[in-house]
Amino acid sequence: MRWMLSCGVEFEQFAEEVGPRLRAALVDAYGPVDGLDAAADAVAYGWEHWDELSSMLNPAGYLYRVGQSAARQSRRRPPSLPVPGPVELPEFEPGLIPALEQLTEPQRVCVMLVHSFGWSQVDTADVLGVGESTVRTHLSRALSKLRVALEVETDVR
Repeated sequence: MRWMLSCGVEFEQFAEEVGPRLRAALVDAYGPVDGLDAAADAVAYGWEHWDELSSMLNPAGYLYRVGQSAARQSRRRPPSLPVPGPVELPEFEPGLIPALEQLTEPQRVCVMLVHSFGWSQVDTADVLGVGESTVRTHLSRALSKLRVALEVETDVR
């Protein structure tokens, strides 16, 4: 069946009839994200080129091929992610990582949350589901072990 403008068939009628089948076919072939994008590209192409498309024997098939091309091109394009800038790590004692590995897991978690991430002892206790005194105990024991491992002397007066 030819979709001739002279027959009074408008693009909107064509799109209403063919659009759902075109979307379904492209989604089936390329997945929901790429398929819907490809169908939108194909319908937009059809709108822009309706004069020549309306005289074709199979305009729906032609738009399917347009959608296939659009889907293939989008799959070839790598995602445009922002390029991260240079990362400067803070200076830290090289023996810190091995010393942290020697702590028990609860001690290490408490030290990281409180001293690295700046969490309060109350928030740390809430997240871990323990009492605030438990967090204080883990921190005290962990810091003592870290001081010994890193050979840090405290100035106690």
